[in-house]
This record gives sequence, C-alpha cells and structure tokens, in this order.
Amino acid sequence: MILVRAALIFAFAFVAVHAQAPTARPTFEVASVKPNRSGEPRVMIRSEPGGRFTATNVPLRVLIRNAYGITEDARIVDAPGWVGSERFDIVAKASSDVPPLIPGGAVGPMNLMLQALLEDRFRLGVHRETRELPLYVLSIAAADRRLGPRLTRTTVDCVAILAKLYPPTGPAPPPPPFVHGQAPPCGSTGGPGQVLAQGMTIAQLASNLSGRVSRVVVDKTGLTGHFDINLEWMPDQFQGAGPLGALPGAPPSPPDGAGPSIYTALREQLGLKLDSTKGPADVLVIDRVEQPTPD
Repeated sequence: MILVRAALIFAFAFVAVHAQAPTARPTFEVASVKPNRSGEPRVMIRSEPGGRFTATNVPLRVLIRNAYGITEDARIVDAPGWVGSERFDIVAKASSDVPPLIPGGAVGPMNLMLQALLEDRFRLGVHRETRELPLYVLSIAAADRRLGPRLTRTTVDCVAILAKLYPPTGPAPPPPPFVHGQAPPCGSTGGPGQVLAQGMTIAQLASNLSGRVSRVVVDKTGLTGHFDINLEWMPDQFQGAGPLGALPGAPPSPPDGAGPSIYTALREQLGLKLDSTKGPADVLVIDRVEQPTPD
C-alpha cells in the first residue's frame, strides 16, 4: 500500500522477480477509470487480495512510474503537462489472485496488468531510449570518505522485513502503522524539506533526491548496504521568503533562522554532495497519450 497525505511514504522493495519466458502479457478482467477532481491531497495506490488494484486521486505520471518500474519523474520525458496534474481513480480486478504491485523499480505481474490498462484506456504509447540529460552526481564530500552524523548503517534486517511486507506470492499483509516523525520499518517518510528513512540504500536515496532537485541523480558514492537517514533542509519555497503563513492557502512559515539548502544539508548532515553535469540516462519516452473515455 502506498499512502501519501502531508508526507510521502515509500517502502523499499527488495523482492526478486524472476525472468519469465515470453508470454502474453496479463490483463485485468474488469477495470473502471474515472477522473478525480476532488482537490484533496491524499493519494493512494493499493493492491488487495483476489487480484484487486485500487488507485485513488493519482496523477497519471505516478501510475506510469508504477506500471513501468520508473523510479524518478525526470526519467519520463515528452509527456504533456496534464499527465502530472490531472488525477484519476482506478478500480480493477484480475481473474484470480495476483502478487501485489511492486514499488521501487521492479516489474511484476500486476505492474504488467497496469501497463496494459494504461495502454488500453489512455491510449498510452511509450518506448525506452538513452538521452543526454542534465544530471547530478551524488558522491562522498570528504576526501577521507567520512560520512555525516545523520547517515548511519542500519541495524535491522531489511531483507527479512521486506520479504514479509512484499511476499512473492499471495496478498501482502497490512503495512505497519505510520508514526509521525519516525521512519517506517525499512521504509521512508518525509514531506517538503525532509527525508527520514530506515534501511535505505544510497541508490534509493539518489532516486528520492531526484524528485527534490528535478534532475536524475546518479549514485557514484560506492556505498553499499542499508542506511538510516535523517536529512532536513529548507525547501525552495521558503528560501528568501517572508512570513508566508499569513497568506491564504500558503504553507506555514519557516522557523526563525531558516535552515540550509538541500545541497548544504547533504554535505553537513550526510557527508554527501551533488555535482552538476550532463550524461546519458535511460528514459521512458511518451509517444502518445489521451484522456480516457468516461466509464
């Protein structure tokens, strides 16, 4: 289950997906697709027993990411603006039980079913290619490779925990309850200006940062294994801003002595740095996409 309210919550999947011989791609038996114009911030994607898939108030760009195993928005190119702004409700069901949707870049049977649904209902056409893009390279800042105080190796067995959260067959159990200010087991939470994680790989951190800096972030740290992370910075909307909280609909005002930029926070808190460059990146190109026909 993926649930986003005021914060973003992700679980890190380490489930192995075995290669399959070429066969017909699986499809949902029935599916309903409707626009959601509620204006609510809550976004939910859920896999349920019996091969049921539910998406509530979800932008099409997020659905595409989940379907095709894309970990960063910056890797989806040539998409019209409405793909990221307009939201949809989807209720679909397979003819039998299906392993749950796999987040984190892997592609399983339900991901393939979602691909087929998007291609059918949104007339989505895509292809993959490599393009030269502006990038950030994530590396260790200190010459002695000393890490920052908020980047520490985890002490929990995330492989065992995630094997229970994302079983290769059968329905997934309910996720653990969310505790404000605390990372979920082998997962992460965070809102504007924070990444709080337990058992995160640096590659996953790079993917998370990509959405914060609007560029693909390439991990060149050489760090392996899993880490506990607490990264806090002042989001761009607060940089140099006045008392925003008094404005209708504005976010709350930043605290006195506004915090560092994300680039400074990475250095001081995690001991990492981002360097701007250009380089090849694998991307998913949107060849065509249409608004769905109403149910």
